[in-house]
Amino acid sequence: MIKSKTETSQRVATEQSDRAGFYRALEPHNLAPLWEVLHGLITPEPKSAAQPWLWRYAEIRPWLMRAGEIITAREAERRVLILENPGLHGQACITPSLYAGLQLILPGEVAPSHRHSQSALRFIIEGEGAYTAVDGERAYMARGDLILTPSMTWHDHGNDGSGPTVWLDGLDIPMVRLFDASFAERYPDESQPIARPPGDSRARFGRNLRPIGHVAESRASPVFAYPYADYRDALETMRRRQAWDPCLGLKMEFINPLDGGPIMPTISAFVQLLPKGFATESYRASDGAVYCVVEGRGEAVIGETAYDLEPDDVFVAPSWRPLRFAAGTDLVLFSFSDRGAQEKLGLWRERRGNGEGE
Repeated sequence: MIKSKTETSQRVATEQSDRAGFYRALEPHNLAPLWEVLHGLITPEPKSAAQPWLWRYAEIRPWLMRAGEIITAREAERRVLILENPGLHGQACITPSLYAGLQLILPGEVAPSHRHSQSALRFIIEGEGAYTAVDGERAYMARGDLILTPSMTWHDHGNDGSGPTVWLDGLDIPMVRLFDASFAERYPDESQPIARPPGDSRARFGRNLRPIGHVAESRASPVFAYPYADYRDALETMRRRQAWDPCLGLKMEFINPLDGGPIMPTISAFVQLLPKGFATESYRASDGAVYCVVEGRGEAVIGETAYDLEPDDVFVAPSWRPLRFAAGTDLVLFSFSDRGAQEKLGLWRERRGNGEGE
């Protein structure tokens, strides 16, 4: 017997009404039907809520200096303007797994010593003469340097220079928040005592050497300062001897010298060089990445959005968005992402060009 359209419509309406009532009845029991949300939970490809975005340092800097007028580093503990992704408003993150901000410390100031579960990196954008102290050793800052404060290491910042110092902070705050694993402590004094001279950790571990009998107390790199002059020289050496990767140019990863892995368990950091006139092929990866322009000018195309790049600008390329670069001059880019964590969990993927395979 063939049912009429009216009968079919009535049956569908009844089923929908029954289901809606069933769903309402589940709520007081803290139950929910998976089939209503399954396709949004397990997607064929990453569907990040993060948006591509660029923060122009020339536009942000006046706001940082204004922050320096209205609050001290001591009062703020960390005087930082958060780089908040517009697709993740109110969540204090730049990607779903990473936090980023710009921190200012003025001459004579000290940002008090503390430690926390979250791992952090500092990429120096402006200034000279400031320092970060990590577990009893100071690293003095210069533009382009990378400094680490691994999980649960005591660290404070100070400025012995004559001008302001600004750096890009990168932390795994959202990841730690996901696991409900945040712990933090303040040091009894404003600054921790200095137990080793500057450069001590680099002398011990930064020259393909390590002390006999050393037992690692952390999974992070024991070298916590990576000077710009060193890695810039490495890029120039590669320029003369290495073939250019069509998607990446010349790209290197900062590593933990003890095991060759990422600098910290949850955060990977990279630097890459694109020569004048070089245009990359499309590239996408599952790790959303935060970039800072170290040198040069060019263009980044993230998905359908193009950004002109200038020195010290910061931008974010969300997970699995196609990314292309074009270098107007020699272009040097620093970046960090959660690739290290994804690789440990067996999640990381990349796609080169316009192909469908990984």
